[in-house]
Amino acid sequence: MWLTIPPAAEVRQRTWVEAILARRSPRAGVGFPPSRVPALHDPISRSAHDLPPQVLALAHRCGANEAGLVSQVKLRQSGTMRADAAHPWARFRADQTISLDRPGFRWRATTGPFDLVTVTDALDEAGPSLTVKAFGVIPLARVAADDALTKGELLRYLAELPLAPDAMLRNTALDWEVLGPSTLHVSATVGGVRARIVFTLDADGLVASAFAPDRPRLEGATTVEHPWQGRFGAYRLHHGRRLPFAAEVAWIIEGAVLPVWRGQMEDWTMS
Repeated sequence: MWLTIPPAAEVRQRTWVEAILARRSPRAGVGFPPSRVPALHDPISRSAHDLPPQVLALAHRCGANEAGLVSQVKLRQSGTMRADAAHPWARFRADQTISLDRPGFRWRATTGPFDLVTVTDALDEAGPSLTVKAFGVIPLARVAADDALTKGELLRYLAELPLAPDAMLRNTALDWEVLGPSTLHVSATVGGVRARIVFTLDADGLVASAFAPDRPRLEGATTVEHPWQGRFGAYRLHHGRRLPFAAEVAWIIEGAVLPVWRGQMEDWTMS
């Protein structure tokens, strides 16, 4: 049986798609050359004890463990997101996995009217990907892999390290630098694309915010890099890890902070 979407619903659906694409990453082929298939970082001979003491201290405060058989964390989220101040907030529910030993994640969310829109956002061996579907099968949008998408997805992985603290010790693709007593810089390269995040720690020595000065954002037909930040809170001990159970993501455009994503973590496990 075919299901016909009335014109009014179709307009609303396009609005959901625009909001999702604007929230997650730029369109392909605008201002950036095509990316090579992002090669996985080759493991190097390094132990956690080679990391700066401040990074080790942060990881240990979060309960991170260098050893272990598990390769990823799984989490469940709910919250709201929007494209910009002109769009209403849209509710979503999502499941996500985050790799511990290499840059990689997979985020699958349902949103839109009656949760009919499915968004899959990922960085893995095949490269970065972003797809939007209706009813789980009808393609609404797909962003081709390019350097802009790679950079955006890698920035997301780095910014979300507080959700996977064991990766601070186990992921040898990460390069750390201490910028100050409460400021850490972490960077990584995927497919020749470099991305960097600055973490600011709170009074308890936990990550309060993540900042990138140059995340790509689509503005009309042009991709422009803008400052982008994430804020973390509601830390609590869960399965031996101290994790943030609340977060907010915002663009900084012409000095104004524009929140576009707010979420709560409902569950977290290692697997």
